[in-house]
Amino acid sequence: MNEGVRLRPPRNRVERRAVGYWLTNELVSVAVPAVVLTVLAVLITPARPWLLLALGIVLVVGLPYALVVPFWRYRVHRWEVTEDAVYTRTGWLWQEWRIAPMSRIQTVDTARGPLEQLFGLASVTVTTASAAGPLKIPGLDHELAAGLVERLTESTQAHRGDAT
Repeated sequence: MNEGVRLRPPRNRVERRAVGYWLTNELVSVAVPAVVLTVLAVLITPARPWLLLALGIVLVVGLPYALVVPFWRYRVHRWEVTEDAVYTRTGWLWQEWRIAPMSRIQTVDTARGPLEQLFGLASVTVTTASAAGPLKIPGLDHELAAGLVERLTESTQAHRGDAT
């Protein structure tokens, strides 16, 4: 491994719009079960107390989680690409710092779901032979992500390693 490749904090934040994307995603995750439980409580009279209890739990636990996690993720998530490696830091309660030397990268992909497209975002996935799985960089501007994939592809071709 190159001496310049060491585990260290990545320098770049994800796109600020990622907070809105994550917030929307989390609120939808709370709203869907809340709506289903509400409809069931209206339709099924004998089970109404239990359904309303479940609804209360979903709202009491889900809403604070949905409102806090996106901002925390924005504070924690970082990424950086150097000539030698890709660095990431992700997580919420359990944070993960990862490094992938260029010579170990096998594939580089980008993904844009419908909600990410609405916010102009994309995620980049860097796959290596590591048992820990791929490195993921979520919440990037979609144009930056496309440029990053192109840069990583060119860089990994220049760093001919065994990628294992």
